[in-house]
Amino acid sequence: MTFKDMFKKTTYISVEPEKTKAKREKQETEPVIPEGMWQKCTCCGELVYSEDLEENFYICPKCGYHLRIGARKRLELVLDPDTFIEWDIGLESKNPIEYDGYEDKIKELQEKTGLDEAVITGTGKINRRDVVINVCDTSFLMGSMGYVVGEKITRAMERATKQKKPVILFACSGGARMQEGIVSLMQMAKTSAAIKRHSDAGLLYITVLTDPTTGGVTASFAMLGDIILAEPGALVGFAGPRVIKQTIGQDLPEGFQRSEFLLEHGLIDNIVQRQNLKRILARLLKLHTKTKQVPDLYAKVVNELAEYENRKNSLIAQKEEQEKLENDFNNAFLNYTEKTSTRFVMGSAVEEKQRLLHDLAQEHEESSITGNQYFSAWDRVKISRMAERPTAVDYMKRLFSHFYEIHGDRVFRDDRSIVGGIAMFGNQPVTVIGQQKGHNTKENIVRNFGMPYPEGYRKALRIMKEAEKFRRPIICFVDTPGAFCGIEAEERGQGEAIARNLAEMSAITVPILSIMIGEGGSGGALAIAVANEVWMLENATYTILSPEGFASILWKDSKRASEAAEVMKVTAADLKRLGIIEDVIPEQEPVTQETMEEISIIMKKKILTFLQNYMGKKEDDIVTGRYRRFRNM
Repeated sequence: MTFKDMFKKTTYISVEPEKTKAKREKQETEPVIPEGMWQKCTCCGELVYSEDLEENFYICPKCGYHLRIGARKRLELVLDPDTFIEWDIGLESKNPIEYDGYEDKIKELQEKTGLDEAVITGTGKINRRDVVINVCDTSFLMGSMGYVVGEKITRAMERATKQKKPVILFACSGGARMQEGIVSLMQMAKTSAAIKRHSDAGLLYITVLTDPTTGGVTASFAMLGDIILAEPGALVGFAGPRVIKQTIGQDLPEGFQRSEFLLEHGLIDNIVQRQNLKRILARLLKLHTKTKQVPDLYAKVVNELAEYENRKNSLIAQKEEQEKLENDFNNAFLNYTEKTSTRFVMGSAVEEKQRLLHDLAQEHEESSITGNQYFSAWDRVKISRMAERPTAVDYMKRLFSHFYEIHGDRVFRDDRSIVGGIAMFGNQPVTVIGQQKGHNTKENIVRNFGMPYPEGYRKALRIMKEAEKFRRPIICFVDTPGAFCGIEAEERGQGEAIARNLAEMSAITVPILSIMIGEGGSGGALAIAVANEVWMLENATYTILSPEGFASILWKDSKRASEAAEVMKVTAADLKRLGIIEDVIPEQEPVTQETMEEISIIMKKKILTFLQNYMGKKEDDIVTGRYRRFRNM
């Protein structure tokens, strides 16, 4: 018998350990879960059904965390289907500092991810509008920026400049690529220079910051957008938490360097949920489209005004018919009482009331913009301060459509006492800025009672300069007791911020209109009123400082504020006579939020005329006209 035959006949008995046996039996009885059916949220740790996650734009339904997604998935989410054309495929990565194993690592990642590098560039459409789009991908060396990333972004910017297209860039990166040393650092300057050329050509650049965006990417192309958006909760910072901890031993507080922190500190314009991103990008592209002077540019506004006039005339006709019926009834009733020798006071009382109202209305109409004032100067000061008076945001909602608010001075903070953004007036994009008060104590605390800090004025100027780049007219709503005068404001340079606005606004090459809707307090008001024209509502005021302050300084008695208001010439009628303002918008009665429709229609008509007059003018004529306006005062 051979050894082989002996082996065949040999019986082997193995004893399976009880623990292993129990584990095997459990696996055999449990259902098999297909690979990839569930995904674990990297934030809350919960398991989420993959299909649900995909339908929810890869946002965890348990905690709201926006999971990291690849570049191609982002393109799919924001671009119109089948419109993307990729650029600059196959650029070869170098190993400038001969870092050991770098070439092999690049090849390995290319095979694993299907990407040739950490960014995809190309062109596509968003709601049928052409864009150049760049998308970083953290699955390729954490989206770090080496030579190829810098080269692809630079080429995309240069091509967009030549083709006069807007650029959208999705940033996510660990920063500069260490394996390429100083060559990686140079990509920061290279990409930034290309972005500057694109900007100088008057073209739009939007960046979307995603988790994480740090290091050299933050210090270059990620933070140079005309508009900077961010996904919720994204980590954004120059030095990441680990680097800070290891370098200087400092622990960062909760929420530090997250999107919400950046918005509060004025460094980004808005936080956008991923499911809303395509809609917001499409809206921004529309608002930044440069319009040509075409006949139907304001057709929508003209039609709105015509509809209002028809509705108003119909209401007037109904009112006149009602008054005629009432008068006929009263006359018939009076005739009846005379014939029957019955005295009844209703008819005479109605007539007396009508006569009194007629006299008062006539008196008010005659004195609205004359020296014979219906209200005293002090009355108008009190009216201008009324909590019921419409604010800048109230007028923005009434006068414009598609308003999109942008935030922050890009340096320190977002000052909520100044609101600014982009909107449509008919088919004309406009920039609107306003000093914003609240209607109650809670709102006023948030808005600092309409008293801007230096960062508020810097935000306003930033928004104006953005308007100038895209040739949008600027409309400002002035309503402030004055610039905030606390310690913080002085520390951050309140005087310099106001002075900078006065100087820069004087030279802005697009038309500026400022409308005093409430208080126009001192330099705090003037800082957004260096305009081609300044208008005032009839019950608004415009002063060198408050009447209380005037009386306190000159007469050492703030209680003489009402007397000071008369001396100071603070009313619209006074300022029109002095040549300080161009127009007075009448208030048949002190305007409130409930009664503002009529005055909004008057404003809309006047703004329409202003834009038709100014938008066809040459830049030099706009600037020269504004200079002469103040030069002659």
